Amino acid sequence: MEVTPISKLQPISSNILDAVGNTPMVRLPAGFDPEVKCEVLLKLEFMNPSGSIKDRIALHMVRQAEKSGKLKKGGRIVECSSGNTGAGLAMVAAALGYDITVVIPDKMSSEKIAAIRGWGADVVVTPANVGIEDRMHYTKVAGRIAAETEGAWWPDQYHNPDNTDAHYQFTATEIFAQCDGKIDHFVAGAGTGGTISGIGRYLKEHAPNCKVVGVDPVGSVLAHYWKTRELIEGGSYAVEGVGEEEVPRAWDVSVIDDYLVVNDQDSFLMARKLARATGIFAGGSSGFNLAATLRYARNLPADARVVTVLPDYGKAYLSKVYNDDYLRDNNYLDGVSANSATIGDLCSIKNTATLSANDTVTWGIRQAGERQVRPLPVIENDILLGIFDEGKAIQLLTTGTDTTSMLVRECYIDAPIVLDVAQPWQDATAALNNHDSVLVKDGNSYSSLSRNDLLRSLTRLNHKN
Repeated sequence: MEVTPISKLQPISSNILDAVGNTPMVRLPAGFDPEVKCEVLLKLEFMNPSGSIKDRIALHMVRQAEKSGKLKKGGRIVECSSGNTGAGLAMVAAALGYDITVVIPDKMSSEKIAAIRGWGADVVVTPANVGIEDRMHYTKVAGRIAAETEGAWWPDQYHNPDNTDAHYQFTATEIFAQCDGKIDHFVAGAGTGGTISGIGRYLKEHAPNCKVVGVDPVGSVLAHYWKTRELIEGGSYAVEGVGEEEVPRAWDVSVIDDYLVVNDQDSFLMARKLARATGIFAGGSSGFNLAATLRYARNLPADARVVTVLPDYGKAYLSKVYNDDYLRDNNYLDGVSANSATIGDLCSIKNTATLSANDTVTWGIRQAGERQVRPLPVIENDILLGIFDEGKAIQLLTTGTDTTSMLVRECYIDAPIVLDVAQPWQDATAALNNHDSVLVKDGNSYSSLSRNDLLRSLTRLNHKN
């Protein structure tokens, strides 16, 4: 194993906030995209302490607000976020002793929301399917909470110049130094606009021949506005942390030389390819940036150098970008013909388990409750006896009965309908008309299929062929 030279080791930090920044830059391996001949460099911003580039603006905005007196000791931070700024601010708030409320739309990954709560933040989840002027839009909710809360400070990252300044002062100077001043093209998406604007402004001053290229998801308004200065109505998209439905004041259109548009599917599949081909486990917006960067780089000469940022970490998207079921349910992976689909094509990846009649009821409660294996098969000598009786288990827990010495043979009921994984998918929908869930047999193993599963997985079927 190679040992890091002592000269490259970071000194001991006094707190977690001192670890923000100084992220590595990695060269994309040659041949990752056979059509790209030039050098592509990746700034690994997901290696910031909370897992994203937004740690930079969170810390800088807080420090500037403290200096100006907008945020005072004992105050509360209130911010609207697609998740990463909320996480960064929650980390900063925990380190500095501030209370914080984060308002986040419900389309964001469950991992992000759970992480923000883990830092002790109060989280308010708002509907994602409302317009920018709706009172329930997450920006409006955050502003209202801040106005109604004594001692609250609203960073308002979309329109805060300190957002852009953080990247001008810190992110850009790191990139420039790591590249020894040689950078021909910089490609990045914009949500608040702070990243591309701050870095772009710095590069225009210090590497004036560098081309700055913006990236927008399909459905965002920014690319169209950059090209025409016309504000159109936005649409929906799934990639998180980029794109907008309004024009943020943190976004400086004057530093951008070109704009590309990338769809959700290309973003997610590129992130997965990056993880499997290089070991770099980055989030959906990282795949989004890289997909655009490679498309742009295919037209560049071999001696060009292109830099992009990978904004956040893949672990924040285990339920989405790295979940085959999510991708299949939303048609980002190939669907299956309704003419030939089986029950197995509707089944999702989930925890599985079986009980024996001699297992304890306590063990059954753990499998059904904590691991969510429901219905939970009870098997003896490869024969299905039935399923764990959740109703009886709940009664036992309600009365405080000791279940550690009770056996499952005293706590099971007849199994619901059992279907084979190879049966036509219509058999499952017919069975679930009258049952909440069924068991699906695949060889010697069992899994469950519920009405809730169908609400998601039926979208995988292609009825056109």
